[in-house]
Amino acid sequence: MTSLHNAVFVATLCLAGAAHAQVTVKDAWVRGTVAQQRASGLFAQITSAQGGKLVAASSPVAGVVEIHEMSMEGSTMRMRELTGGLALPAGQAVELKPGGYHVMLMDLKQQLKAGETVPVTLVVEGPDGQRENVEVQAPVRALGAAGGMQPGGMHGGMKH
Repeated sequence: MTSLHNAVFVATLCLAGAAHAQVTVKDAWVRGTVAQQRASGLFAQITSAQGGKLVAASSPVAGVVEIHEMSMEGSTMRMRELTGGLALPAGQAVELKPGGYHVMLMDLKQQLKAGETVPVTLVVEGPDGQRENVEVQAPVRALGAAGGMQPGGMHGGMKH
């Protein structure tokens, strides 16, 4: 399954009775965890040809999966759930990255180790209100790997 780690994941969604909408998910990855860590994040670039929004996500490795935003309020970094979803402007890549938008995997059922793959289902709502699932197989990156943060980083001191 080595090719999964370097692949670009593309899902084509067929909306019932409507024109085809294409949603692409590139460079997806999940941050590895240490033993007993209960949360991690999914990061990627999402592009929706027709536009819409990311409204939900799920994964068998997590009890709770939410779409989050990190932002600065004065000198304090805050994380909050985007209950209305994350806008996906037509044809524009939206980056999910540490310190910004991300998919939060909480109540983890197991440690996430580098080299493993985490299945995540993203739910995208098109401009017509139709919801479709995008299946992503995201490789796990080690905590210290490029793009990852050390323990105590982005989620180490945060409460949900």
